Amino acid sequence: MSSTPSAVLDKYDNATAYQAAALGPFDQALICELQNGLPLVARPFLAVAEHLGCSEQTVIERVKDLTEQGIFKRFGVVVRHHELGYRANGMVVWDVPDAQVERIGAKLAQRGEVRLCYRRPRCPPDWPYNLFCMIHGRDKEEVLAALERLCTELELHQLPHEILFSTHRFKQRGAQYPIGKAAERVHV
Repeated sequence: MSSTPSAVLDKYDNATAYQAAALGPFDQALICELQNGLPLVARPFLAVAEHLGCSEQTVIERVKDLTEQGIFKRFGVVVRHHELGYRANGMVVWDVPDAQVERIGAKLAQRGEVRLCYRRPRCPPDWPYNLFCMIHGRDKEEVLAALERLCTELELHQLPHEILFSTHRFKQRGAQYPIGKAAERVHV
């Protein structure tokens, strides 16, 4: 599958805002450059470095340092499934006993059919679900067949679950970092 690499800053909170405010002009410019995604070239950090007027090694070291400091939570990939022919998106929501969530979530996350798998708090009484996984397919039948395989092979039929199909396609991109317009104008 083709994908668009992107620096993803996730779980943005006030502590991260404070850290971002304390960053120097170069780091702010680097973050602004990365939040729009890495270029699809053989050496993406070199391309970023050339745009910022520094060495590839400097970019790699600063990304490593910013990750170690917790400014970058992770690097991820934004995959545009629709462009790849995957028109059906099913979010399966599961009501898993709390003592089993980690084990079952790990099993689901290892499966090729599952694109995302994560735990969220329940919101009783209307929302009993605490484990979510996304399945993409070319059509609804393909997604439903994948869910049936998962339930059978992982013995999950007994767990209450629902599948929610997307009805609207939202813009997909990495997280944006609220550093400010000033950083975008910094020339290093």
